[in-house]
Amino acid sequence: MTKRKAKIALEDGRVFNGFSCGAIGEAYGEVIFNTSMSGYQEILTDPSYKGQLITMTYPLIGNYGVNKSDAESARPFTGGFIVRECCPVPSNWRSEQSLPEYLKNNGIVGIEGVDTRALTKHIRMQGAMRSVISTLDLDNDSLIAKVKASQGLEGKDLVKEVTCKEKYVWNKEGKYKVTVIDCGVKHNILKLLEKYDCRVTVVPAGTTALDILEKKPDGVMLSNGPGDPQAARTVYANVEKLLGKVPIFGICLGHQMIGLAIGGKTYKLKFGHHGGNQPVKDLTTGKILITVQNHGFCVDMDTLDAREIEATHINLNDNTLEGFRHKKLPVFSVQFHPEYGPGPRDSEYLFKQFTDMMEESNA
Repeated sequence: MTKRKAKIALEDGRVFNGFSCGAIGEAYGEVIFNTSMSGYQEILTDPSYKGQLITMTYPLIGNYGVNKSDAESARPFTGGFIVRECCPVPSNWRSEQSLPEYLKNNGIVGIEGVDTRALTKHIRMQGAMRSVISTLDLDNDSLIAKVKASQGLEGKDLVKEVTCKEKYVWNKEGKYKVTVIDCGVKHNILKLLEKYDCRVTVVPAGTTALDILEKKPDGVMLSNGPGDPQAARTVYANVEKLLGKVPIFGICLGHQMIGLAIGGKTYKLKFGHHGGNQPVKDLTTGKILITVQNHGFCVDMDTLDAREIEATHINLNDNTLEGFRHKKLPVFSVQFHPEYGPGPRDSEYLFKQFTDMMEESNA
């Protein structure tokens, strides 16, 4: 069978050739690379990837198929998927369908046969940039012009596109009453809160601080999410009103929301951190954690008040801030994903730290 041709065009004029392995069409977004060797389904269904085209650096993707149990949300959120080889015939007893079938059924434009090593090296040198995957228009000049006319991630509020429409109860039993502000929450965050004896209610990202506090939660979780943190003004404005009134734990975008709420600033990283093998040092214990990460923006520690804020984690690849805590208020956050899914479980202890903080606040 003849494979349908496809192309990736980047805003700097670089073009990569390949073949379609997903839905037919065009997908626009910021091209990034993910260094995980497995866990592609969890990555595809992580709402944090909204607005991005994901390049998997591991060459063979899809060999164990796809199943409902491994999804991190109700559906995939990424715009497009880029791989060296997309396995059409999976071999795993848990598999329910192949990755190409999954991409097609969910409208995700996929491309295989790409020199993903060359693409990754290009992004590392030039930085993440606007791009398009197309199975329809194969004219290089046309695709590059379209990319240059497309909107980038900066200044775009993607949280409102992934948050839940109505609040819902995840589980009805647990010692600690926790409200999760859904900026694009992953299922494993909710599962681990339940594991650590939390009774969890999930609310839309635009829920006001007043509405949250009226329910008298023992703690508030700020979830992961996509895009430019500074564009999600409604969220961090409400977080500012929650500070000091309830224990708060932030993850990824939630970490950035807290950083902005306490007066800090964020900046865009050159190519971001994406993958399940990112080394982070816990400054409170000296231990090295291997973490799961997906972010293209970072909180600038130099813009935070050192009299009130203490750095707790740093990235060992580039020394960027990975976590902080408030010295006076029950607030802490991390840039990485302690809920793993997919990835190592080194940082699960932070959920226990959250319940301990709620216990102390209720004493």
